[in-house]
Amino acid sequence: MLTVRGLTHRYGERVALDALSLSVPRGSFTVLLGPNGAGKSTLFQLLTGLFAAEAGEIEVAGFSMRRQARRSLAHIGVVFQQQSLDLDLSVARNLQFHADLQGLQRAHAAERIASETRRFGLAGELARPVRELSGGTRRKVELARALLHRPGLLLMDEATAGLDPKSRRDLIEGLQQEVRLRGASVLWATHLVSEAEAADQVLVLHRGKLLARGTPGEVNAALGGPTLEQAFLHATR
Repeated sequence: MLTVRGLTHRYGERVALDALSLSVPRGSFTVLLGPNGAGKSTLFQLLTGLFAAEAGEIEVAGFSMRRQARRSLAHIGVVFQQQSLDLDLSVARNLQFHADLQGLQRAHAAERIASETRRFGLAGELARPVRELSGGTRRKVELARALLHRPGLLLMDEATAGLDPKSRRDLIEGLQQEVRLRGASVLWATHLVSEAEAADQVLVLHRGKLLARGTPGEVNAALGGPTLEQAFLHATR
């Protein structure tokens, strides 16, 4: 679903991504695990077209981000690390605005909004301004928004930051349901090892380079350590 080859990006003299290559299979929950400053957010900015990479290629569902950006972006849903809802609009208007940007017909959009808000327990919040919602509820709105156009690839950048344990669990379970029921692919960026332990694939990123990839057990073995957490901490210290 996602292929990255030789991706390089710098901020002045600092190399944020260093000839990075990785892939995310269709229908998989992949965790991009890295400490702060590893290059996770830079990668997401390149994957979503906010920045153009200095070198390398990105393909989403077989479409080149460099040559077919519009078609590749149509397959992506994203929840950024920083919340990006309009605080003064209601939940319903935030979702409708996104549906309009995605070109969904109003009747079709209404069905999708009703379906996703029921699924995440948001049906009773539609008329409320976003600024009145808790952090966990805002995240659910962002996830519902990202799913409205049925993307094949979901990008989640430190999406559980600031959430309580229940909200964190609900968010992860919602994404795993997308993988199981619709065959979507998820790339979940985090520095929390606990969020990687149930992943189909773990990619360990450090200083812009990929240190290991595979199942949690394979990554643990490759990095060397009695547990995945200790192996990760040792490799990225």
